[in-house]
Amino acid sequence: MHNTVSPRLSLTVQYASAAPHLPTRPQWRRWCKAALQRDVRMTLRIVDEAEGRELNKNYRGKDCATNVLTFVYDDAGVLSGDAVICAPIVEKEAREQHKDLLAHYAHLAIHAALHLQGHDHENETDAAGMEALETRLMLKLRYPDPYQET
Repeated sequence: MHNTVSPRLSLTVQYASAAPHLPTRPQWRRWCKAALQRDVRMTLRIVDEAEGRELNKNYRGKDCATNVLTFVYDDAGVLSGDAVICAPIVEKEAREQHKDLLAHYAHLAIHAALHLQGHDHENETDAAGMEALETRLMLKLRYPDPYQET
């Protein structure tokens, strides 16, 4: 058995949403830490639809709110970046997809942490690899496969 040091997470959580049933800081930390492959300094901001829409419009040119946005600032040494999760979009998706709300938040926290570390889903091959990793991490955390139809 090899001795490895698990990556370290410095996590700041900002609650800028009045949405009910938001995960706790320890929950966010557990989910993000599960996805770490290297040391990460991350700010996770939970926003309402207006801020999510403004950020998506300003940075991606899309005039709508999205579930998660990630911003990498420094990837030399300790990776530094922000992730923004839009609570009303997450709630709507969970409802429409018949998913447990906390499980959906867990999936998006993992998704955001992987994006910060350079994973993406811009093509089918990358998407399949990222989805497989997300599924493995979700199952390890005892949540259902996020890509399994219910």
